[in-house]
Amino acid sequence: MPVVFRHRNFRFFFYSNEGNPRESLHIHVQGDGAEAKFWVRPVCLAHSDGFDARTLRELAAVIETKADQIERTWNDYFA
Repeated sequence: MPVVFRHRNFRFFFYSNEGNPRESLHIHVQGDGAEAKFWVRPVCLAHSDGFDARTLRELAAVIETKADQIERTWNDYFA
């Protein structure tokens, strides 16, 4: 489970086995006992379990600013 980066108490990562065929570029986020999945281009919430709306907006904004890093890490890992 490669961790792409951490922000505050949140871990942004993807799973090593992202399906067959592999799903489109996305990132998982865990923190405070909650987890969410976001599509990256464009940033869009796929699902969430436990995060409130304010936190989801914050996480989406972080993903937006780190989208290039997420995509580079994804491509390097799955290449």
